[in-house]
Amino acid sequence: MLNQSRIVIENVAPQINNGTVFIKRVVNEIVNVTADVLVDGHDILQASLLYKHESERKWSEARMQPTNNDEYTASFVSSKQGFYSYKIQGWVDYALNWQHGIHRKIDDNQHVNSELLEGAELLEKIINKVNKEDKKYLLHLIFIFKNSETYHEAIKEAISEKLTNILINNPEKLLTQTTPELKVYVDRLKARFSTWYEFFPRSASEEEGKHGTFKDCHRLLPRVAKMGFDTLYFPPIHPIGEVNRKGKNNTTVAQDGDVGSTWGIGSKYGGHKDIHPELGTIDDFKSLVKEAKNLGIEVAMDYALQAAPDHPWVTDHPDWFKWRPDGTVQYAENPPKKYQDILPIYWESKDYKNLWQECLDTLLYWIDCGINVFRVDNPHTKPYYFWGWIIEKVKKQHPDVLFLAEAFTKPKVMQQLAKQGYTQSYTYFTWRVSKYELMEYMTELTQTAQKEYMKPNFWPNTPDINPHHLQGAPESMYILRYALAATLSSNIGIYGPVYEQRIDTPIAGKEEYYMSEKFQVCHYDWFKENKITTLISKINTIRKEHESYQQTNNIKFLETQNDQLIAFYKWNQDKTNETLTIISLDAYNSQVGSVQLPLHELGIQHGQKIEVLDLITRNSYDWYHEWNYVELHATLPFHIFKINK
Repeated sequence: MLNQSRIVIENVAPQINNGTVFIKRVVNEIVNVTADVLVDGHDILQASLLYKHESERKWSEARMQPTNNDEYTASFVSSKQGFYSYKIQGWVDYALNWQHGIHRKIDDNQHVNSELLEGAELLEKIINKVNKEDKKYLLHLIFIFKNSETYHEAIKEAISEKLTNILINNPEKLLTQTTPELKVYVDRLKARFSTWYEFFPRSASEEEGKHGTFKDCHRLLPRVAKMGFDTLYFPPIHPIGEVNRKGKNNTTVAQDGDVGSTWGIGSKYGGHKDIHPELGTIDDFKSLVKEAKNLGIEVAMDYALQAAPDHPWVTDHPDWFKWRPDGTVQYAENPPKKYQDILPIYWESKDYKNLWQECLDTLLYWIDCGINVFRVDNPHTKPYYFWGWIIEKVKKQHPDVLFLAEAFTKPKVMQQLAKQGYTQSYTYFTWRVSKYELMEYMTELTQTAQKEYMKPNFWPNTPDINPHHLQGAPESMYILRYALAATLSSNIGIYGPVYEQRIDTPIAGKEEYYMSEKFQVCHYDWFKENKITTLISKINTIRKEHESYQQTNNIKFLETQNDQLIAFYKWNQDKTNETLTIISLDAYNSQVGSVQLPLHELGIQHGQKIEVLDLITRNSYDWYHEWNYVELHATLPFHIFKINK
């Protein structure tokens, strides 16, 4: 391929999969772009970052600056939701090249009459691009450059800073080299910062043994708001299948009165667009969603693409399921788990277009009911390109809609779901316990390409996962695990009130809850308060008040000289909010150590005073040294410090 341009542009970053996957940001985040830009010889090159929102026709331009080893950098602010395009353009800047050359000759006391005439020709080419004031100045320069009697004034003006700025701002771009366009998708802030609380509406009744309703949930909304949660996630609220219904404790035979698993969706009462009759009506649900919104809470729905054997889809659309020779459908399995009450969808069905459309229509139905957040069940068991298609369709009509991928599976599978458009993802945090494991995992999430497209959501527990370290654990373990999740990640969630009330009895030898709420109605003292609920509320308030905790990627781990203490520094985009978090990983004993402050990042010298204010206890400490002593007790196993300089 013939290409007369002398500019080579390589290693443009950020980009994912050679630009076939868009990176992600939220509104008002900065997109920092770098590239290697080279030219043969010693001529002066220039490069610009060009960018525009999908609603704009004209490209905006940010001149790139050299950093080191032929790398150039520039940035832009993603000020609106939707897609931005960005690309890099490079060119040899003959005007700046001329000025650089004449400057060196003048410094060497060489006579530069010919060079001044060349300069006049260059200025004539840009004279009509500048404003009125600069045009008057350039006309004067052209005159004195051509007049031998004004030689001394000419050589002074030829190397002036004023002329340099005009040349930089009004380049003549010849034989440019331009990279292919790359894309960034910009979401609302909640994509990056959210605090989830999960509970089962059917367990919301005040009366023990009675099935809860949406009206029962109304009285719990102030509690959720008081604890500082902004997202209330409900497991499926649809009719539950009666065929092969699961009994209590996941038994394969249901007894009279057993309510079944909420994920066994579909019965004679309807399917994915219907509500379980014992929960209430669609109007009850809409009323709950509206009241939650008034309290600053968004209701998140479960989107589980599977069907109970008596789901209407099974009879109305038999081609959406794979039938065996004996006339049955193999139930869903995730060895060693078996889901006898669920039929998997046959995604290779010849009727897939109608299947996909029904899945989309289901989402659009609930969006029309006021839902903008979906937690998607087992997305890794459905085709990746289906998710790319359906998320794109939804976001095009409803850009505020967010999707959380519930996929505790292989790393590259989780990453692929994020690349297909998922907003957030469950993570391995649930099982990361030691200092080494936590730091290694956070480094992977925040220092590799994953930081550009995958937004982690840290959950200490879920209805499916009762991790070994919480089983029989003391109160301090629940406190420190929540503190870890809430300060490491800007998106977090818990399954309650199981978490804050330490209901942790497992099935022997498994990370599953005994008598799991997945298969039965439970009764709780919903307004019970304890140290855990108090600290959760305080931590959530801190997260809302301090921007450094509203993002995940800006983190630097600090040395503590104790593997039972983990410490990290976080900051917001413009460094107007800086925090220091120190957490003991020992739920039983006191731990001491010295924390090394990041003096360079803080912009302070050794011996300069900083104040660290504990945002939980309100105690403050004046520190003057790089290394500072800390001691944490199991009764309050963390410090959340605001740094004041």
